[in-house]
Amino acid sequence: MAGASQDELKRLVAQAALEMVVPWLTPGCIVGVGTGSTADCFIDALATVKAKFEAAVSSSDASTLRLQSHGIPVRDLNAIEEVAVYVDGADEVNPERALVKGGGGALTREKIVAASAERFVCIVDQSKLVDVLGAFPLPVEVIPMARRLVAKELARLGGNAVPRAGFVTDNGNHILDVHGLAIDEPAALETRLNNIAGVVENGIFANAAPQKVLVGTPTGVRLIG
Repeated sequence: MAGASQDELKRLVAQAALEMVVPWLTPGCIVGVGTGSTADCFIDALATVKAKFEAAVSSSDASTLRLQSHGIPVRDLNAIEEVAVYVDGADEVNPERALVKGGGGALTREKIVAASAERFVCIVDQSKLVDVLGAFPLPVEVIPMARRLVAKELARLGGNAVPRAGFVTDNGNHILDVHGLAIDEPAALETRLNNIAGVVENGIFANAAPQKVLVGTPTGVRLIG
């Protein structure tokens, strides 16, 4: 894979995730699927084994459409008992497997499905690995009327909150992309941000980090965890 493009690495790691997940699949089980370009690669791979599981739960309308285009049934999370595994990408991953997610704006639903799953597997290409989270602007989903209030509170923490122009989440909310935060203690900051009035969810995944991270590299797939 020397000289492999980023898209080729995404497909490589998606296939590796499929090989990891297949032994966990049973005819009645539900697979959780995330959102974004790497998750799209996993959906395409998952379609090749759709006879091995019952249905999927999706973290976004876009992923639902892609699953359905492959003939994979999509269920409402409230209508099922458990999710066998959740597979999703990330915008940043630190050495402790804490993540920043939400570049695609689906962070709240992603965190809900991840929390519902027995196993959480994150798939990324090597460009997403960082020593300290925060170079990628941290997405924070907010109730529209609270946007200014939340931005002021984020400024007190040292962050510059920029409204994501022309974007509304699948939940009908807005996204603030927060620049300038060095996230040295991800779990503590995740909790603190969610305690700000008007915040629906933030893109730090540390309190419920993935058990496994698969990283696509030019020399193959690296496993963290």
